[in-house]
Amino acid sequence: MKTLTCIVIGGGYAGINAVKAIRKTLKGEENKRPIRLILMDKNPFHFRKVLLFKPAVTNEDIRIPLTQLFPEGVELVQATVTNIESGEKKINYLDVKGNEISMHYDILVVAVGSVVRQPDLAQGGIALASLEASHKIKETWRANLKKAVTTTNARERQRLMTVAVGGAGISGIETSAELAHYVREDAQKLGLDPSAVRICLYNMNKSLFPDGPAKVGRKLERSLQSSGVTVKHGVKVLHEKEGVLTLSSGETMSVGLCIWTLGLLPNPMLRSIGLPITSDGYLIVDSSYRVQGAPGVYSIGDCARIVDPASGRADGKTCKEATAQATRLAKIVLADLEGRPAPVHKGFIDFFCFGLGPEQGMAWTHMWGMDFIFIGKLGWSLRKFTWNSASLL
Repeated sequence: MKTLTCIVIGGGYAGINAVKAIRKTLKGEENKRPIRLILMDKNPFHFRKVLLFKPAVTNEDIRIPLTQLFPEGVELVQATVTNIESGEKKINYLDVKGNEISMHYDILVVAVGSVVRQPDLAQGGIALASLEASHKIKETWRANLKKAVTTTNARERQRLMTVAVGGAGISGIETSAELAHYVREDAQKLGLDPSAVRICLYNMNKSLFPDGPAKVGRKLERSLQSSGVTVKHGVKVLHEKEGVLTLSSGETMSVGLCIWTLGLLPNPMLRSIGLPITSDGYLIVDSSYRVQGAPGVYSIGDCARIVDPASGRADGKTCKEATAQATRLAKIVLADLEGRPAPVHKGFIDFFCFGLGPEQGMAWTHMWGMDFIFIGKLGWSLRKFTWNSASLL
């Protein structure tokens, strides 16, 4: 009896949830034929990208070994995909030793996610784009506080105690709130005046959270202000050079650190693996996540452009969408294997969560024609639940 080989590429939120859902949904299929389920990623761990701000303020490790998530029943392959030959149903990759290897698949799920958008090098600052960048951010603001203790120049002390965050999406909001807490906490330990710490969040839009109602944006801003974050609307950070921030308004500001939180782009590897993409780099899929012109290949998560056929609305790029897509994908794969009509994509309900510092948060959803807003510790609990459930914790 021929073994059914299913390969999932990507150990991010979409990938690990796809493995979990496919494993559960196809369990009954094992009675018909053996199933080989493989998870392939360049790293041996699941990287909790939405928590990148955590290592920028604490010593928290946001990596989870894949062996911890899948101790049995799933083959884990650490490798970098180089090419997909969809006509031959073959995937080519480089293993950790640099060996070129090919593998046949019956089902292939591409869930390689996104990368953080970065500014040009000439724009200065540090983009919150990797674990290394997070550590550098933490080292920088801590070093600045120590310098602020010893300097006798009041203006220089204020500069060292000022942090600018360019980009006011969810990542920028959460990063600013965490910095406001931990930088002030460390400043006080060092004998500095914590109220002298300035965290400035620059928002190119007229208000925070343009995807939701204005009242949610106002509540977010009030929460940030109460924690010590100043929000500047309608202005972009252009660049930072030698401690001077230049803004789109023409103003300049002295800062000790500039952090960029500029959103996400589809994984650039998609442009070279042999599958069809949109002009802006997303895989082209139908309403059942099937990649155009590639039988047996599916894609979910940040790397695919997924649109609700009923509303025409594209899915967002947060882990909650990836989780829902993964659950539906498993049902689609089973339906395709059995030769029956498959489910189609349905957009996720309006639901957003924000971390606003340690044990503080806000969640908003719109149901039955009403807005529901949860703040404080309850908002934090909901935010923490979304983080943990998306990482199978």
